[in-house]
Amino acid sequence: MDQLVVQFKYFYQDLVNFPVHDFDRIYADNVVFRDPIVKVKGAAELLSYVEPVCEQVSYGRFEYLDQIVDGNKAYIKWNANFRHRKFGDRTISLHGMSHIQFDEKIYFHENVYDPGVLIYEQFPLAGTVGRWLKRRLLPVKDSWGYR
Repeated sequence: MDQLVVQFKYFYQDLVNFPVHDFDRIYADNVVFRDPIVKVKGAAELLSYVEPVCEQVSYGRFEYLDQIVDGNKAYIKWNANFRHRKFGDRTISLHGMSHIQFDEKIYFHENVYDPGVLIYEQFPLAGTVGRWLKRRLLPVKDSWGYR
């Protein structure tokens, strides 16, 4: 099943050249997908969610950082770097993790990330206010330098 994880990573690696024709090779018809924005059931619904997003992307690459594969599940840590029409010409960097469960195909896919990053990029004033609040509430940096 490690091969399915490789196919999954390749599938999402380049969002501009999204390989729609390979979709049914990796996803089960009854797949459940969720992320902080949406929850869909079924391969057709998932494709109708993902495909329009990819069409709006002028640049989109996933950088895979780490993974754990255990039996029929995998956790894949990533950075997504993309330019989306709604965000102008800026490259957005989103850090997250995908959890997939599979047998012959993926039947569960969950993406975990901070949706606030997308809000901050769309509304720069919200980002400024958010960073100010963070500094006020967390005046000391942790051992990694984060507030």
